[in-house]
Amino acid sequence: MIRITTIGLVAALGLLAACQDAGQGAQTAKDKASATTGATATASIPRYDAKTFFETTTYAMPSGAGFAFFPDGQSVLVSSDKSGIFNAYAISIADGAARPLSDSTTNAVFAVSVFPTDGRILYTFDGGGNELNHVYVREEDGTTRDLTPGEKLKAQFVGWSGDGTGFYLASNERNPRYFDLYRYDRDGYARTLVFENSGYQLDAVSPDGNWLAVSKNNSSADSDIFLVDLRSADKTPKLISIHDGNISYGVYGFSADSAALEYSTNEHGEFNQAWSYDLASGAKTPLVQADWDVSFTVTSNSGQYRVTGINADARTKVSLTNAATGEELALPDLPPGDIRNIRFSGDENKIAFLLNGDTSPSNVHVVDLKAGTDKVLTHALNPAIDSAMLVDSQVVRYESFDGLKIPGILYRPKTANAGHKAPAVVLVHGGPGGQSRTGYNPMVQHLVNHGYVVLAANNRGSSGYGKTFFHMDDKRHGEVDLQDIVYARQYLESLDWVDGDHVAIMGGSYGGYMVAAALAFEPEAFDAGIDIFGVTNWVRTLKSIPPWWESFKKSLYDEMGDPAVDEERHRRISPLFHAGNITKPLLVVQGMNDPRVLKVESDELVEKVRANGVEVEYLVFPDEGHGFRSRKNRIAASEAYVDFLNKTLKR
Repeated sequence: MIRITTIGLVAALGLLAACQDAGQGAQTAKDKASATTGATATASIPRYDAKTFFETTTYAMPSGAGFAFFPDGQSVLVSSDKSGIFNAYAISIADGAARPLSDSTTNAVFAVSVFPTDGRILYTFDGGGNELNHVYVREEDGTTRDLTPGEKLKAQFVGWSGDGTGFYLASNERNPRYFDLYRYDRDGYARTLVFENSGYQLDAVSPDGNWLAVSKNNSSADSDIFLVDLRSADKTPKLISIHDGNISYGVYGFSADSAALEYSTNEHGEFNQAWSYDLASGAKTPLVQADWDVSFTVTSNSGQYRVTGINADARTKVSLTNAATGEELALPDLPPGDIRNIRFSGDENKIAFLLNGDTSPSNVHVVDLKAGTDKVLTHALNPAIDSAMLVDSQVVRYESFDGLKIPGILYRPKTANAGHKAPAVVLVHGGPGGQSRTGYNPMVQHLVNHGYVVLAANNRGSSGYGKTFFHMDDKRHGEVDLQDIVYARQYLESLDWVDGDHVAIMGGSYGGYMVAAALAFEPEAFDAGIDIFGVTNWVRTLKSIPPWWESFKKSLYDEMGDPAVDEERHRRISPLFHAGNITKPLLVVQGMNDPRVLKVESDELVEKVRANGVEVEYLVFPDEGHGFRSRKNRIAASEAYVDFLNKTLKR
């Protein structure tokens, strides 16, 4: 199964249980009990520094169509920041020993696939966060080779051919705006241009190599999918999603036998459902339906098994079924958490995956499907941390200015109760169409461990809650979505274990924009702000987007506004032009190499706010882009967050 991971709108501007209605600040029985009997005594909670939290090891499995199991079945391929920065490793299934396959000390290296016939691997990295990734091969003798050489190009792994004799890469070397598709021979790496792109988003190649699925955004609410017959001299994409009105279509991949395209659509309701398109007849039939978005569905290479993930209220519900009968396979008892990145062994007798929970970072598991056994290969949490001291999240709802219920993920410090109220942070995700989700987050756990309530708000415009909710902020950014964040504070003030007089706002990328917007347009709403590589000048940002975002630029402009005609509005919602209103303390964090939010934006904001006589701290990382790749930088940033909050919220 071959699937291309492309940069969508969320990635472009953003940094992967039953819901409980808490709109009126109602307390659960557990909350009331804590308020009555007293929460855990402050003295009994150890305070861990950021270094302790971030010395927890992060593991990642090959995503998309990458193979994780080595052909001998003795080890699996992962990426890990075990050394302080991400590198590729082979982890032994027998004893969990990690053998390094790369040794970078500067650029984060991410493994993308094992070769299906031998011990070679493919991996990728960019230049200090500039997002200009190249794809490399590591030979079995340890030598390496850049398969996508050149200046100022971006390349990505696509997947393997069904017979394993070749693999596909995409590159924008011919035209910076478009990714062309190339096939590489497994042996010798001879390259053939398969599809010359003229503005489509590449999505998937059929296992037999005969078909390519591509898509195009017509607007932020409307998109189409197309098929390209790669055997034909005429490779003009053929539209297969003929429809009226605003309907979104996306591609999951092709069936294992190359007979059908499996795609997503919200044509039949609020949420994305999985459908199948028969390549021979053109018939469309439902494949997977749920009351939430079907995030992914994919079969094993033989087609015997199907893996499906449902985005159920900020948690991923994964099922493994017999593809022919639909019967669900029972997995061994696993610790609580979300299963991520399931990968099959070559004989399909084993699966490897990550398991991530609120109080447990992602660990690599291998399940023997025949024996029904589970083996944990890693122990990611720093042993210096007592996991019992970490905090589970709670999915909540609160009312916004117009009565709309806003979902959020709430973290309560163990020491917080009515007699010991805790200051709070409203955390805003990136995007603008991102989603805060449950799961382990060392930055959040560090804040909570130091006594801060954290409410990760999923304001209107967030993904995962249906198409109506998702589009409620279109061309209303910095307005209605900002009010959702302001009302998050009012919700926190309604909880008797929260110190409602001391609440900060914090966020990265679009969330960073929301921080600056809140301080500029609602200057009394929060007591301090932490802006992490946030947009401050939409006029500049929308005119300077990288050329490789071309395939979804129309969708971006439809949601945010076209800079050619909407500059007046962009100036109106840009905090930089209203920085004179900012009176509350501000911490700004920026990566020197950020290609999305240019450093000059943060420079100018800091200069203007300081001119107001306001306390501003500015932290610039010379070796980072849009986000953090280096552990030392994550540690420095997280310590800066807590130090800043200690100074501004606990005076």
